[in-house]
Amino acid sequence: VKRITGVALLILTLPAMAEEGLSAQQIMQKNFFVTKVRTLKTDSTMILINERGQTRERKSTTLAKLQKNGIDSRLLVKFQSPADIKGTGFLQIEHANADDDQWIYLPALKKTRRLVANNKKDSFVGSDFSYGDILLPKVEFYKHALLRTEALDGQDNYVIESVPRDDNVKRDSGYSKKFTWVRKDNFLETKVEYYDVNERLLKTQTISGHKLVEPETQRWIAMRREMVNHQTKHKTIFTFDRIESGVPVA
Repeated sequence: VKRITGVALLILTLPAMAEEGLSAQQIMQKNFFVTKVRTLKTDSTMILINERGQTRERKSTTLAKLQKNGIDSRLLVKFQSPADIKGTGFLQIEHANADDDQWIYLPALKKTRRLVANNKKDSFVGSDFSYGDILLPKVEFYKHALLRTEALDGQDNYVIESVPRDDNVKRDSGYSKKFTWVRKDNFLETKVEYYDVNERLLKTQTISGHKLVEPETQRWIAMRREMVNHQTKHKTIFTFDRIESGVPVA
């Protein structure tokens, strides 16, 4: 039996590196920026499905604009139907060097409520997406490790483990860790597994319909996202019915 040399042992125990020499941190930074379209206007449908297979449908419009720093986005979601949530609005303003601002407008109460950091783990208008899932969290909030590469849906993916950098991030997000499958060709995710604070599998998101919407900057959007909550047996399917990029957004 051949003995493993000290150099070989060191190589075997080093964290995995991407074929192109990218670290896990760099891969997740590319993943963070790949959806940063300059301006975006969309119509979307969200279908909520409970454990008995009963469904509820929600329609919304979204306006998004990338700020001058090329990092932070402004996102406004307004629900059009059904009647009980029509007029409900959600506004998120990202800040690269501070906590993001989030507000929700509730037409029945005619009140706007500002969300605090601890609300990030709460359900987004009754769906299986949390408020913290709507836009990707800051890369620096997590410690990332590249575990392996893996084929998924006919595409090669990096598999990244992300662990909250401190207890505050863990508490606010409601996640102890997550695993992200990031496509090697465009750096958009194809699957994410989320684990609760007790390290039990909580949710799985599958992402499909990758669409190049801003060719000059290689910005991509996923047309379909499905989030399954394994603990409640509930799931949410989110699809874009129409997307316009490069449109004027105030």
